[in-house]
Amino acid sequence: MATSLSFLSTTASTASFCRPVNPHHPSTQRTFVVNSLSKVLTQDDLKKIAASKAVEYVKSGMVLGLGTGSTAAFVVAEIGELYSSGKLTDIVGVPTSKRTYEQALSLGIPLSTLDDHPRIDLAIDGADEVDPNLDLVKGRGGALLREKMVEAVSEKFVVVADDTKLVSGLGGSGLAMPVEVVQFCWKHNLVRLQDMFKEEGCDAKLRLGDDGKPYVTDNSNYIVDLYFKTPIKDAPASGIEISALEGVVEHGLFLDMATAVIIAGKEGVDVKTK
Repeated sequence: MATSLSFLSTTASTASFCRPVNPHHPSTQRTFVVNSLSKVLTQDDLKKIAASKAVEYVKSGMVLGLGTGSTAAFVVAEIGELYSSGKLTDIVGVPTSKRTYEQALSLGIPLSTLDDHPRIDLAIDGADEVDPNLDLVKGRGGALLREKMVEAVSEKFVVVADDTKLVSGLGGSGLAMPVEVVQFCWKHNLVRLQDMFKEEGCDAKLRLGDDGKPYVTDNSNYIVDLYFKTPIKDAPASGIEISALEGVVEHGLFLDMATAVIIAGKEGVDVKTK
């Protein structure tokens, strides 16, 4: 069962808050102090604050899984700033997409791969849905395969998201749950995936890029997006069924992987752990 650990008021355009009493133990209760100003924080402001909270988990000497997406980009930027200033030393980043690789490289963060660093100390990434058990839907940014490979071997996996991503059950947002498939006979798998989730009223669609052509992942695969009218009834069983289909590479159900989730919303920033 997930436990809520902290809360932050958002009636401010800029916020200052004290660090955890013991930052080496992120699961302990935290206390925050916020300056109340006239302007309400924007979503980007909240993402930056949440990203800063996530970066508190980063220590010198760590091998880091670098996530993909708008919130993860704030995390990578702050890690780059801390590294360039000398406040973080002897770190190595393992990026989860070409986009993140390019950002981290531009910031001077030393980079590697799972081939050379098969165990990750800490991964930080965003999420598209978060349920009460801290299970996730990820991959609407198209990086689900590399994200799962990196985060599955991470000793700690800290997730940063805004409160619009909270759902009572995975698939409950009505937005895409991605499945990465090989290009060969992709339509065959699209039909099989849609039939698999008839009871949830699933609509399966091939993801298209801005040019109207099929979106191609960093791994040269396609993505079939599943849209559910009702939440997935049994996410673990569904994940196994999806993975069993020939031609399916990976799915966007990230189950029992997150060790902490930092939620940014109009009412504040909340740290949840299992």
